[in-house]
Amino acid sequence: MREIVVRDKMQSDYSYGLDAEMGQDFAAGFKPHFTPAEMLAHGVFEGKYINDCRAEFPSEWYAGARLSDTPDEELNYFGIKSRQPLSIWRQKGWIYGPDPRGWFQWYCRYFMGRRLADIDAIQIKRWRAFARHAGQIRANCHTGDIFCRPRQRQGLLQWSYDPFI
Repeated sequence: MREIVVRDKMQSDYSYGLDAEMGQDFAAGFKPHFTPAEMLAHGVFEGKYINDCRAEFPSEWYAGARLSDTPDEELNYFGIKSRQPLSIWRQKGWIYGPDPRGWFQWYCRYFMGRRLADIDAIQIKRWRAFARHAGQIRANCHTGDIFCRPRQRQGLLQWSYDPFI
């Protein structure tokens, strides 16, 4: 088992093992539409999310990523603001286990092959619940109008759902 040691601005001396091959052996019913690299290339989190984690994740993920030293909503695929301060995430109880940056950090680590049964179950349940936004888009937008409800579409992209429905 390969071990990853994390040393970034939000975590130091945390490590985890990879129990699965990268991008393989996902839990039943967990079928994200995009890989982390694809999400970063499309434009998520205003280009400011895991920029200081380059040592932890594959360099290929960053090759086509739309990144910035400061949040820039123009880097998002739908060109809208999509972030809330981490303090809000903590206040709302959206941070679980050893992933201080939230769902996307968990997904990146899960995609890499880390498996933590209890945390994985929580995060996959949250991912499933986010699907409701796709239903709202289908109910309120004309087919092909990808800029109808851009906030919800950006949210879908940031949760690895297809926002182009």
